[in-house]
Amino acid sequence: MKKHFVLTLSCLIAALQAGSVLAADNQHWSYSGHNGPEHWSTLDPEFKVCATGKNQSPINLTAAVAGVLAPLEISYRPAGASVINDGHTVLVNYQPGSYITLDGERFELKQFHFHTPSENLIHGESFPLEGHFVHADKNGSLAVIAVMFKEGKANHALASIWPHIPAQVGETAALKQPVDASQMLPAQQDYYRFSGSLTTPPCSEGVRWLVMKAPQTLSASQISDFMKTIGHSNNRPVQPLNGRVVVAS
Repeated sequence: MKKHFVLTLSCLIAALQAGSVLAADNQHWSYSGHNGPEHWSTLDPEFKVCATGKNQSPINLTAAVAGVLAPLEISYRPAGASVINDGHTVLVNYQPGSYITLDGERFELKQFHFHTPSENLIHGESFPLEGHFVHADKNGSLAVIAVMFKEGKANHALASIWPHIPAQVGETAALKQPVDASQMLPAQQDYYRFSGSLTTPPCSEGVRWLVMKAPQTLSASQISDFMKTIGHSNNRPVQPLNGRVVVAS
């Protein structure tokens, strides 16, 4: 894999606090219209990488190279959390103590959030929901585990969060019971790995992406409830691979 660029501290703080990085009020971005993805790079000079970057996310995961990828070392534990409706996504801030070990470094789980429909595609297939579990190491580098959700049985882990999502944009609600993020990950943990970016402005690159092959399930009503809360699709279109190698375990 190519050497990973370390995100600036300001970008990291914004990413971890908002999940989908929020622009200043006078540089608002959205998922459609004049402030939609095709125009993000024009809204603020700091967003130019959304158009000029060569390692942008999400992507269509096809023609992956079979490689020797170490099994994911995931050390999640139940923790207190708060849920935010920021208008772009539903984000759950996670208390410290859960982490993954990747490339010999510890990446702490900071938050997870959701996109509907999925941002990444697997062999061209879109899923009704994709969860992004955002981790940071001591230097501020980011690693994201992406989990796809397909329609099926109700997801009990999501059921502990969905009823508490604030209806109003900008509101935060504390979850009364600890959340167990490990319950949102599939038991079968083969994955794809590639170097990418944040999928929201400023689209900073150098993010290590780990996309789980096996999807989880959620019910039709859970999909509907999420969409009603957000009120719109919140997925960035797939970006060119530009010669990047996707490695599959």
